Amino acid sequence: MNTITVYRLGRVEYEDGLNLMRLFGDSRREGLSGDVLLLLEHPPVLTLGRGAKRENITAPDESLAAEGVEVFETNRGGDVTYHGPGQIVGYPIFLLPEARRDVRRYVRDVERSIMQVLSEWGITAGPIPKWPGVWIGEEGDPDARKIAAIGVHISRWLTTHGFALNVNTKMEHFRFIVPCGIREAGVTSMQRERGHTVSLPDVQEALARSFCAVFDSERVEAPAPLRTVSIAVVRGHGAEARVLLVRRSPERGGFWQILTGRVESDETPAQAAARELEEETGLRLPVDDLAYRHAFAVGETLPPVLAEESGFAVHVSPDAPVRLGPEHDAFEWVDVPTALERLPFVGLRETVKRAVAGRGG
Repeated sequence: MNTITVYRLGRVEYEDGLNLMRLFGDSRREGLSGDVLLLLEHPPVLTLGRGAKRENITAPDESLAAEGVEVFETNRGGDVTYHGPGQIVGYPIFLLPEARRDVRRYVRDVERSIMQVLSEWGITAGPIPKWPGVWIGEEGDPDARKIAAIGVHISRWLTTHGFALNVNTKMEHFRFIVPCGIREAGVTSMQRERGHTVSLPDVQEALARSFCAVFDSERVEAPAPLRTVSIAVVRGHGAEARVLLVRRSPERGGFWQILTGRVESDETPAQAAARELEEETGLRLPVDDLAYRHAFAVGETLPPVLAEESGFAVHVSPDAPVRLGPEHDAFEWVDVPTALERLPFVGLRETVKRAVAGRGG
């Protein structure tokens, strides 16, 4: 019997999500892993499919930036779609067996999997033939509204991208776009339909069950991710703020970064952050939890190795001494734009932004 390994990843930055699809796709193609279903949340982002029209983004760039909404072009089908917190994004990465090698059938099966989940919450939904996605209401109904977007990519019968189910999504963000290029109908969420907040973990669990049933597969639980921390060390405020960057030694990659490290089995993330700070800089100071957790793939290993990282900030005095540990061979205090330009990974950049802004969540 076929298997599906289900990953429940929490927040994933969009470009990290693209990387996960690439790595899991390569791993599946090479026979190093089986089918996987990635269930996650993205920060606010607009994605453009191959058939997207830029005019279907109705907000100016300034408004998007003010709301922290990014824009990405993708190779999936469809027009413009919104992703954001409170929405479950699913990436089925399946190598379709010969009996299932039919694009329309695959899309119908994805729709059916979502419809079965919605029915568990008393929500009746279905397809509207001329429009992609899962809908409440019939074609021609002036109150028809989309509750799940679907945009898939299939290459040599390997599936990527997938669906976005609005659970507790911030519906105001849909005013930035013409969802999927459809002006004649609206959008909705499970929260809006039920009149109360819906448990994301419960919906994820239902999606895992439904996909395994519809695709005749046995469920496999994903291995626990590595636990890591990132620590932005900041001195000064506003335009005068400076961020500590450390350079990894050549044998460790030779790139600039903020402080990072693993969480040991007997540590909390906060304890690991304080330990890494002292080991790598000689500073013994309290760390501030930024309430920033995200998942990503570590390196280019196949099958992918996943990490769940927690972000922290440390604010130091201008004369705080830095004594480098053995993993790094140089350090610099740089302004925020320089730090964001040099840092190679989106999660590290987000940690810096939150640390300088003094915020979490």
